[in-house]
Amino acid sequence: MKCISIDLDGTLLNSEHEITEESVKILNELEAQGHCLILNTGRAYADVIKLEAVQKMKMPIFCINGSVLFSAERELLFEATLTTDVYKEIFSILRKMDVGILVYTNHGGLPSTLPPLHEKSKQEIDRLFNEFNYDKILEIEDLKIYKLIALVHPDQLEIIDKVKRALGEKFPISMASSHPNNVEITSNEAHKGKALLRYQDIMNLTFDEIIAFGDGGNDIAQFEVATTAVAMGNAPMQVQQAADIVTKTNDEEGFAYAVRHLLGMLD
Repeated sequence: MKCISIDLDGTLLNSEHEITEESVKILNELEAQGHCLILNTGRAYADVIKLEAVQKMKMPIFCINGSVLFSAERELLFEATLTTDVYKEIFSILRKMDVGILVYTNHGGLPSTLPPLHEKSKQEIDRLFNEFNYDKILEIEDLKIYKLIALVHPDQLEIIDKVKRALGEKFPISMASSHPNNVEITSNEAHKGKALLRYQDIMNLTFDEIIAFGDGGNDIAQFEVATTAVAMGNAPMQVQQAADIVTKTNDEEGFAYAVRHLLGMLD
Protein backbone atom coordinates (compact mmCIF):
# COMPACT_ATOMS: atom_id res chain seq x y z
CA MET A 1 0.00 0.00 0.00
CA LYS A 2 1.26 3.43 -0.94
CA CYS A 3 0.57 6.41 1.31
CA ILE A 4 -0.06 9.71 -0.44
CA SER A 5 0.25 12.55 2.06
CA ILE A 6 -1.05 15.85 0.72
CA ASP A 7 -0.78 19.35 2.10
CA LEU A 8 -3.75 21.66 1.49
CA ASP A 9 -2.92 25.38 1.18
CA GLY A 10 -0.67 26.04 -1.78
CA THR A 11 -0.70 22.36 -2.74
CA LEU A 12 -4.08 20.68 -3.20
CA LEU A 13 -5.85 24.04 -2.96
CA ASN A 14 -5.41 26.58 -5.75
CA SER A 15 -5.11 30.32 -5.16
CA GLU A 16 -8.89 30.53 -4.83
CA HIS A 17 -8.63 28.02 -1.95
CA GLU A 18 -10.49 25.40 -3.98
CA ILE A 19 -9.85 21.75 -4.78
CA THR A 20 -10.35 21.53 -8.53
CA GLU A 21 -12.44 18.92 -10.32
CA GLU A 22 -9.26 17.48 -11.82
CA SER A 23 -7.70 17.04 -8.37
CA VAL A 24 -10.87 15.38 -7.07
CA LYS A 25 -10.80 13.02 -10.06
CA ILE A 26 -7.17 12.10 -9.34
CA LEU A 27 -7.92 11.52 -5.64
CA ASN A 28 -10.83 9.24 -6.52
CA GLU A 29 -8.66 7.25 -8.93
CA LEU A 30 -5.90 6.85 -6.35
CA GLU A 31 -8.42 5.70 -3.75
CA ALA A 32 -9.90 3.20 -6.22
CA GLN A 33 -6.41 1.74 -6.65
CA GLY A 34 -6.30 1.07 -2.91
CA HIS A 35 -3.79 3.70 -1.84
CA CYS A 36 -4.00 5.42 1.56
CA LEU A 37 -4.71 9.11 1.01
CA ILE A 38 -4.06 11.54 3.87
CA LEU A 39 -4.64 15.27 4.15
CA ASN A 40 -1.65 16.58 6.12
CA THR A 41 -2.14 20.26 6.87
CA GLY A 42 -1.35 23.10 9.20
CA ARG A 43 -5.03 24.02 9.23
CA ALA A 44 -7.32 23.39 12.17
CA TYR A 45 -9.92 20.67 11.68
CA ALA A 46 -12.78 23.16 11.47
CA ASP A 47 -11.05 24.96 8.59
CA VAL A 48 -10.45 21.68 6.76
CA ILE A 49 -13.99 20.32 6.86
CA LYS A 50 -15.42 23.63 5.65
CA LEU A 51 -14.12 22.64 2.22
CA GLU A 52 -16.96 21.11 0.23
CA ALA A 53 -14.71 18.67 -1.60
CA VAL A 54 -13.28 17.40 1.70
CA GLN A 55 -16.77 16.79 3.07
CA LYS A 56 -17.29 14.28 0.27
CA MET A 57 -13.99 12.49 0.84
CA LYS A 58 -13.30 9.67 3.24
CA MET A 59 -9.66 9.96 4.24
CA PRO A 60 -7.64 10.60 7.39
CA ILE A 61 -7.04 14.26 8.24
CA PHE A 62 -3.89 15.32 10.09
CA CYS A 63 -4.34 18.87 11.41
CA ILE A 64 -2.18 21.60 12.90
CA ASN A 65 1.11 20.15 11.61
CA GLY A 66 0.48 16.72 13.07
CA SER A 67 -0.88 17.94 16.41
CA VAL A 68 -4.29 16.32 15.92
CA LEU A 69 -4.91 13.15 13.90
CA PHE A 70 -8.32 12.02 12.73
CA SER A 71 -9.15 8.72 11.08
CA ALA A 72 -11.06 8.45 7.81
CA GLU A 73 -14.18 8.05 9.97
CA ARG A 74 -13.32 11.36 11.75
CA GLU A 75 -12.40 9.57 14.96
CA LEU A 76 -9.78 11.37 17.06
CA LEU A 77 -6.66 9.19 17.11
CA PHE A 78 -4.03 11.42 18.69
CA GLU A 79 -3.38 14.92 19.93
CA ALA A 80 -0.25 16.75 21.08
CA THR A 81 -0.55 19.96 23.09
CA LEU A 82 1.61 22.72 24.51
CA THR A 83 1.55 22.89 28.30
CA THR A 84 0.14 26.02 29.85
CA ASP A 85 3.55 26.89 31.33
CA VAL A 86 5.31 26.59 27.97
CA TYR A 87 2.53 28.59 26.32
CA LYS A 88 2.90 31.40 28.87
CA GLU A 89 6.66 31.62 28.39
CA ILE A 90 6.48 31.60 24.60
CA PHE A 91 3.60 34.05 24.55
CA SER A 92 5.55 36.43 26.79
CA ILE A 93 8.48 36.37 24.35
CA LEU A 94 6.29 36.85 21.28
CA ARG A 95 4.38 39.71 22.90
CA LYS A 96 7.58 41.78 22.94
CA MET A 97 8.44 41.14 19.28
CA ASP A 98 5.88 43.11 17.28
CA VAL A 99 4.13 40.06 15.85
CA GLY A 100 0.50 39.07 15.58
CA ILE A 101 -0.28 35.95 17.60
CA LEU A 102 -2.81 33.24 16.75
CA VAL A 103 -3.55 30.60 19.36
CA TYR A 104 -5.04 27.32 18.13
CA THR A 105 -7.04 25.57 20.85
CA ASN A 106 -9.72 22.93 21.29
CA HIS A 107 -12.11 25.90 21.34
CA GLY A 108 -10.98 27.19 17.96
CA GLY A 109 -8.40 29.69 16.83
CA LEU A 110 -8.10 32.82 18.96
CA PRO A 111 -8.58 35.52 17.84
CA SER A 112 -8.75 33.63 14.52
CA THR A 113 -7.23 30.83 12.54
CA LEU A 114 -5.03 31.65 9.56
CA PRO A 115 -7.30 31.07 6.52
CA PRO A 116 -9.85 33.83 7.33
CA LEU A 117 -7.03 36.39 7.51
CA HIS A 118 -6.29 35.94 3.81
CA GLU A 119 -9.35 38.07 3.05
CA LYS A 120 -8.54 40.89 5.48
CA SER A 121 -6.61 44.12 4.92
CA LYS A 122 -3.44 45.04 6.79
CA GLN A 123 -5.44 47.48 8.93
CA GLU A 124 -8.11 44.90 9.76
CA ILE A 125 -5.48 42.35 10.77
CA ASP A 126 -3.65 44.85 12.98
CA ARG A 127 -6.92 45.84 14.64
CA LEU A 128 -7.80 42.19 15.27
CA PHE A 129 -4.56 41.55 17.15
CA ASN A 130 -4.51 44.86 19.02
CA GLU A 131 -8.06 44.60 20.31
CA PHE A 132 -8.11 40.94 21.33
CA ASN A 133 -7.91 40.16 25.05
CA TYR A 134 -5.47 37.25 25.25
CA ASP A 135 -5.92 36.96 29.02
CA LYS A 136 -9.31 35.35 28.36
CA ILE A 137 -7.67 32.32 26.77
CA LEU A 138 -6.27 31.00 30.03
CA GLU A 139 -9.70 31.37 31.67
CA ILE A 140 -11.20 28.75 29.35
CA GLU A 141 -12.14 25.51 31.09
CA ASP A 142 -10.63 22.24 29.78
CA LEU A 143 -8.28 24.30 27.61
CA LYS A 144 -5.95 22.52 25.19
CA ILE A 145 -3.40 24.58 23.26
CA TYR A 146 -2.23 22.99 20.02
CA LYS A 147 -0.32 25.74 18.26
CA LEU A 148 0.85 29.34 18.31
CA ILE A 149 1.43 31.24 15.09
CA ALA A 150 3.62 34.33 15.10
CA LEU A 151 2.57 36.36 12.07
CA VAL A 152 3.99 39.47 10.41
CA HIS A 153 3.15 41.46 7.31
CA PRO A 154 5.06 40.41 4.14
CA ASP A 155 7.37 43.43 4.40
CA GLN A 156 8.56 42.41 7.90
CA LEU A 157 10.12 39.02 7.20
CA GLU A 158 13.27 39.82 9.18
CA ILE A 159 11.17 39.58 12.37
CA ILE A 160 10.46 35.91 11.64
CA ASP A 161 14.16 35.07 11.90
CA LYS A 162 14.32 36.97 15.20
CA VAL A 163 11.41 34.93 16.56
CA LYS A 164 13.12 31.66 15.62
CA ARG A 165 16.36 32.77 17.27
CA ALA A 166 14.55 33.96 20.40
CA LEU A 167 12.81 30.63 20.92
CA GLY A 168 15.75 28.54 19.70
CA GLU A 169 16.33 25.38 21.70
CA LYS A 170 14.72 26.73 24.87
CA PHE A 171 11.45 24.81 24.70
CA PRO A 172 10.15 21.30 23.82
CA ILE A 173 8.64 22.57 20.57
CA SER A 174 8.66 22.18 16.82
CA MET A 175 8.87 25.30 14.65
CA ALA A 176 8.01 25.54 10.97
CA SER A 177 6.76 28.17 8.53
CA SER A 178 3.74 27.39 6.35
CA HIS A 179 4.34 30.79 4.72
CA PRO A 180 7.49 32.96 4.77
CA ASN A 181 5.75 35.53 7.01
CA ASN A 182 4.90 33.18 9.88
CA VAL A 183 6.31 30.77 12.44
CA GLU A 184 4.08 27.91 13.58
CA ILE A 185 4.94 26.65 17.05
CA THR A 186 3.70 23.27 18.24
CA SER A 187 4.67 20.53 20.66
CA ASN A 188 7.80 18.66 19.57
CA GLU A 189 5.49 15.64 19.21
CA ALA A 190 3.62 17.52 16.48
CA HIS A 191 5.35 17.15 13.14
CA LYS A 192 3.96 16.25 9.72
CA GLY A 193 6.50 13.48 9.31
CA LYS A 194 6.08 12.01 12.78
CA ALA A 195 2.33 12.03 12.17
CA LEU A 196 2.71 9.69 9.19
CA LEU A 197 4.86 7.26 11.18
CA ARG A 198 2.52 7.50 14.16
CA TYR A 199 -0.52 6.74 11.99
CA GLN A 200 1.16 3.56 10.72
CA ASP A 201 1.67 2.43 14.31
CA ILE A 202 -1.82 3.34 15.48
CA MET A 203 -3.50 1.59 12.55
CA ASN A 204 -0.99 -1.30 12.43
CA LEU A 205 -0.13 -0.53 8.81
CA THR A 206 3.07 -0.71 6.82
CA PHE A 207 3.37 1.65 3.89
CA ASP A 208 5.49 0.36 1.00
CA GLU A 209 6.00 3.95 -0.07
CA ILE A 210 5.20 7.39 1.31
CA ILE A 211 4.70 10.06 -1.34
CA ALA A 212 4.43 13.52 0.19
CA PHE A 213 3.17 16.65 -1.56
CA GLY A 214 3.75 20.14 -0.16
CA ASP A 215 4.73 23.74 -0.69
CA GLY A 216 5.59 25.15 2.73
CA GLY A 217 8.41 25.01 5.24
CA ASN A 218 6.23 22.82 7.44
CA ASP A 219 6.13 20.23 4.64
CA ILE A 220 9.87 19.58 4.87
CA ALA A 221 8.99 17.51 7.96
CA GLN A 222 6.94 15.11 5.85
CA PHE A 223 9.53 15.15 3.07
CA GLU A 224 12.03 13.79 5.62
CA VAL A 225 10.09 10.55 6.08
CA ALA A 226 8.82 10.25 2.49
CA THR A 227 10.06 7.78 -0.06
CA THR A 228 9.33 10.46 -2.66
CA ALA A 229 8.89 14.15 -1.82
CA VAL A 230 7.08 16.35 -4.32
CA ALA A 231 7.29 20.13 -4.02
CA MET A 232 4.90 22.43 -5.82
CA GLY A 233 6.22 24.86 -8.41
CA ASN A 234 4.98 27.71 -6.21
CA ALA A 235 7.00 26.51 -3.20
CA PRO A 236 9.91 28.62 -1.90
CA MET A 237 13.31 27.50 -3.18
CA GLN A 238 14.33 25.91 0.14
CA VAL A 239 11.26 23.66 -0.02
CA GLN A 240 11.91 22.75 -3.65
CA GLN A 241 15.51 21.91 -2.77
CA ALA A 242 14.31 19.55 -0.02
CA ALA A 243 12.14 17.61 -2.49
CA ASP A 244 12.92 14.81 -4.93
CA ILE A 245 10.57 16.19 -7.59
CA VAL A 246 9.23 19.66 -8.38
CA THR A 247 5.88 19.76 -10.16
CA LYS A 248 3.82 22.59 -11.64
CA THR A 249 2.19 25.21 -9.42
CA ASN A 250 -1.05 24.79 -7.49
CA ASP A 251 -2.76 26.98 -10.12
CA GLU A 252 -1.51 24.71 -12.92
CA GLU A 253 -2.91 21.44 -11.51
CA GLY A 254 0.51 20.62 -10.10
CA PHE A 255 -0.76 17.80 -7.87
CA ALA A 256 -2.61 16.08 -10.71
CA TYR A 257 0.30 16.63 -13.11
CA ALA A 258 2.75 15.02 -10.70
CA VAL A 259 0.54 11.97 -10.13
CA ARG A 260 -0.05 11.38 -13.83
CA HIS A 261 3.14 12.53 -15.52
CA LEU A 262 5.99 12.68 -13.01
CA LEU A 263 5.12 9.66 -10.89
CA GLY A 264 3.13 7.73 -13.52
CA MET A 265 0.79 6.40 -10.85
CA LEU A 266 -2.29 6.34 -13.06
CA ASP A 267 -0.83 5.18 -16.37
